[in-house]
Amino acid sequence: MFLASIGAGADVLGAFSSHCESGLTLARVAMAQRDVYWLLTEQGGVQAEPSGGLYYRAASKAEMPVTGDWVAARVVGEGQAMVEAVLPRKSMLSRRAAGRREDEQALAANVDVVFLVCGLDGDYNLRRIERYLALVEGSGAATVVVLNKADLCGDLERRVAETRAVARRAEVVTASTLAEGGLEGVRRYVGAGRTVALLGSSGVGKSSLANGLLGEARLATREVRVSDSRGRHTTVRRELVVLPGGGALIDTPGMRELQLWVGAESVEAVFDEIQEAAERCRFRDCTHRGEPGCAVAEAVERGEVDAGRWASFQKLQAEAEWHETRVDPLAALARKRKWKAIHKQIRMFNKGFR
Repeated sequence: MFLASIGAGADVLGAFSSHCESGLTLARVAMAQRDVYWLLTEQGGVQAEPSGGLYYRAASKAEMPVTGDWVAARVVGEGQAMVEAVLPRKSMLSRRAAGRREDEQALAANVDVVFLVCGLDGDYNLRRIERYLALVEGSGAATVVVLNKADLCGDLERRVAETRAVARRAEVVTASTLAEGGLEGVRRYVGAGRTVALLGSSGVGKSSLANGLLGEARLATREVRVSDSRGRHTTVRRELVVLPGGGALIDTPGMRELQLWVGAESVEAVFDEIQEAAERCRFRDCTHRGEPGCAVAEAVERGEVDAGRWASFQKLQAEAEWHETRVDPLAALARKRKWKAIHKQIRMFNKGFR
């Protein structure tokens, strides 16, 4: 069964069972461009549009079909279909859309493993890796950090050690599309029934990595600038392709700007050593911003928590908290009450020393 090879397991078939009597067809979204989709079915590929009912039921743009979604479609002609429903997603990669509005931009759905690709050339950046880790943390997918272009790195062991220090629980592997056997570390995460997605900045080699896994130069690639190792957008849309031997791969365009669409708990999970230190703070709801008895500040002073990690945590945490208050008015009220209680505790503490 073709769809089973690209992830249609018992959960997908169970979710689709309620649509069988309506004469609908199970399909997976291989590409989504505005309101036009390319679907993969057991009978082959079809072009599709959303039905009026789907538009009506969608509470936001993020609920419309995206690459990787499983959908119930109605075939209406030769190679044509209408998407009637989006099946429940087991994972969802999203970021905050560009602009001033607080809108969610869905990147890909139903991904099992996200490859966070980082080039080991002039564009290597630990702080960017932390930001990507926070984005994937709440998605429901597993994370693997792929240090690509290993053949260009003069001190590979040091780079791997630095990356593992910030990746924490996520796996870290190296890759090279030029060296013999350079993709073995990546290949063990792909297989029949599994979906992997490539995420990273322009120029890190995502399309080259995808071509290596596909065994052919199917996706276009470009050279990066020599001066700063930055690339231009080669992949211009999110596309799901079938891997040899089964499984699916979703290639995504490189992102110059990555604004988080996550809660504070996702950021805290990426910086777990800071959360461990926070449990020793004098105040239960310590914000680590000058309160007396702050164990986090003490850990930073002793070097137990890296100063760069601490600064990155503060930045991402503030961004996540701001996001929470914009999308959830109750969260904004709860945060206001929390700060009021914190300030009261600090005043009472200071009075004890007068």
